[in-house]
Amino acid sequence: MKERYDLPCNIAQTLNLIGDRWTLLILHEMMVGHTTFNEIKNALKGLSSKLLSERLKSLEEMNLVESVLYSDHPPRYKYTLTKSGQDLEIVFHAMVLWGQKHLNKCYKKLVHRTCGHNVELVCYCEHCQTMTTDVVPVEIEASAAR
Repeated sequence: MKERYDLPCNIAQTLNLIGDRWTLLILHEMMVGHTTFNEIKNALKGLSSKLLSERLKSLEEMNLVESVLYSDHPPRYKYTLTKSGQDLEIVFHAMVLWGQKHLNKCYKKLVHRTCGHNVELVCYCEHCQTMTTDVVPVEIEASAAR
């Protein structure tokens, strides 16, 4: 993927990785269990085979996805999320919750699997060992940035 944003910003740099058209939806399909090329393609109407192939290759290069050959003739691969790819689950949850609150037509909601009731996302402070919504992004010194 080409770098679109030359900004010192986590959001901009994350979008450089996963901000291209169809990329988040492809990752989401893998997250919900569609692991083959055809499963992903069939779930995403309007996505061309060529573009899906390009996106999967790019996601592998970024170490968000891994592929494993499961058939030699013809060659077919299963795609799974790496740990980095799996860590995007919270992003998808946040988007579902946002949609639940703000979309005119909502298609999904986020619920507690055990009781079926709606949930909220909160942050956890390791230092205080408490849940909190009182959070703010702060700049990281250049020498401390990874």
